[in-house]
Amino acid sequence: MRLLIVGSLDGHISAAGKIALSRGAKVAHVNDVDQAMHALRNGQGADLVMFDVNLDIQRMIESLKRERINLPVVACGIGSSSEIAVRAIRAGAKEYIPLPPDAELIAAVLAAVAEESSAFIFNDPNLKAVLKLADQVAPSDASILITGESGTGKEVMARYIHAHSKRASKPFISVNCAAIPENLLESELFGHEKGAFTGAVARRIGKFEEASGGTLLLDEISEMHPRLQAKLLRAIQEREIDRVGGSSPVKVDFRLVATSNRDMQEEVKKGTFREDLFFRLNVMSLELPPLRERPGDIPVLAEHFAKKYGEANGIKIDGIAPEVLKILGEHEWRGNVRELENTMHRAVLLAQGPIIGPEAIMLTGGRGLPVTRAAEAAPSAADAAAAKAVDAAGTAVLVGKTVAAVERDLIIDTLSHCLGNRTHAANILGISIRTLRNKLKQYSEEGVMVPPSHGEPDQASA
Repeated sequence: MRLLIVGSLDGHISAAGKIALSRGAKVAHVNDVDQAMHALRNGQGADLVMFDVNLDIQRMIESLKRERINLPVVACGIGSSSEIAVRAIRAGAKEYIPLPPDAELIAAVLAAVAEESSAFIFNDPNLKAVLKLADQVAPSDASILITGESGTGKEVMARYIHAHSKRASKPFISVNCAAIPENLLESELFGHEKGAFTGAVARRIGKFEEASGGTLLLDEISEMHPRLQAKLLRAIQEREIDRVGGSSPVKVDFRLVATSNRDMQEEVKKGTFREDLFFRLNVMSLELPPLRERPGDIPVLAEHFAKKYGEANGIKIDGIAPEVLKILGEHEWRGNVRELENTMHRAVLLAQGPIIGPEAIMLTGGRGLPVTRAAEAAPSAADAAAAKAVDAAGTAVLVGKTVAAVERDLIIDTLSHCLGNRTHAANILGISIRTLRNKLKQYSEEGVMVPPSHGEPDQASA
């Protein structure tokens, strides 16, 4: 765990750092936002930021977002003022820690961040077999390609491999190739020199350099443009990179893990992915089975998420009713573990008591619309007849429509169900966020009403 402390709070926050240090964390300390951003730009890296609430936490959060540095920020302040805590959380802080620091609280925060990023919760034989293979290859430096549907836990697997490798004490750096525009991804990966392009106001160390000594995860690598694939291939072969605008190569030492939700051999056949790069990445391949093929994981994951979100929302949850587990076990889980997590988060909020019952379960139906499963355990004859009529009507509605029109309606309905959340909708639909945004941009230009984004930049209708 790499901890970056920003500010002082009369020495109390430094005391928190000493506690973290005693618990095995690597701690760095800077005085303000500018120094913090300078350290992060120059490859110092961090897994968690502890931030003095007397400083401008809003500016810190916005600076991290603007430079696409994805880090949890924990606010720290003297005392336990609810007003200060609420203000910090609204600004984007993940937690608020009152000072003077409590050793057990600091330890719990560090453990929570570590567990959230690398814990693998499972009970199904299908996943046990994959993890056994992961344990065998983790100690090596071989490149690993992790494939599987969206939401199956590919990034968690990558972190698991890093945690069980000889590089575990070094940085784990993750880059989502689908979430960053192509013109910015090169700078994100390889870094840039000051003045290399408009907006390059300072030298920025890229992810390859930041991951030196540790592991670099290239998430959804199949979304990378072929031009960058050639540069990536050279970095893997030569173990050196060129910063954008730089004049000399930089040596780097990294272990590469890549993920994709596509059939990579099919992408090679189509010519969208370089064959030589595929063979460089595919030294070892791990395929994560979808949740529908690992039913033994559903109950343990459901219990885990119910406990997690119960504690996060201050709601007492003592368990899950047996009929709920039956409903969950029969669902198709197109969005895999991520969809199950969202389902249990909703269930915690909708539960009418400490035991989550069927009335709290809202699942995604075949048409991308929410379906309450409270009465599905024992359907009546009238219910069955009504369902048959609905199926017939649904088929009739589809007849005569083009494939493009059906696809558009499915995408818009799914997005509406997700309250405009592009990332969640893309996961349920099984497509990349980039593909979804391109589709939404097309629909918007055609005059179709696109549900507004909530909590994400609305890039679709820009």
